[in-house]
Amino acid sequence: MSTMHDDWQQKARDKQKENKQFLTKLQSRRGKGVEKLLPQLHEEAFEKIDCLQCGNCCKSISPRFKAPDIRRISKYLGMKEGDFINTYLRIDSDEDYVVKFSPCPFLGADNYCSIYDVRPGDCSNYPYTDSYDFFKRPKITYENSTICPAVFYILEKLKSQMGL
Repeated sequence: MSTMHDDWQQKARDKQKENKQFLTKLQSRRGKGVEKLLPQLHEEAFEKIDCLQCGNCCKSISPRFKAPDIRRISKYLGMKEGDFINTYLRIDSDEDYVVKFSPCPFLGADNYCSIYDVRPGDCSNYPYTDSYDFFKRPKITYENSTICPAVFYILEKLKSQMGL
């Protein structure tokens, strides 16, 4: 990872409880401007972190494939939607389509996505570090802090800026 320290994943695991409590507190601070810090912190994080050097998200979690995603990707791959679903997807416990296996079958050895131009919406928006979703779903955010170095970086920066 570019300028990110090597042991961020262990530190993120060690700080999960602390980060969960922090995110829960931030939910109660709505309207106090904390969310206004996210765009700058998001930009700062991704100046330091190269997703192509990581790929943890694609290696360990699956996006949801919604109907428009399935249509778009199937067309891009020249497949019938049913064949695409049967080949690549399964239904999870939330009744969402997700990839059958990890890592994502569209992730190359070089961490490039073979369907990047038509990737699912969840992939486009991940890791949600520049939107209010970052605070709205604290459980997902603190779990993502052990998957994505940008999430961990932003949590640490927020805590520091808030004097915690």
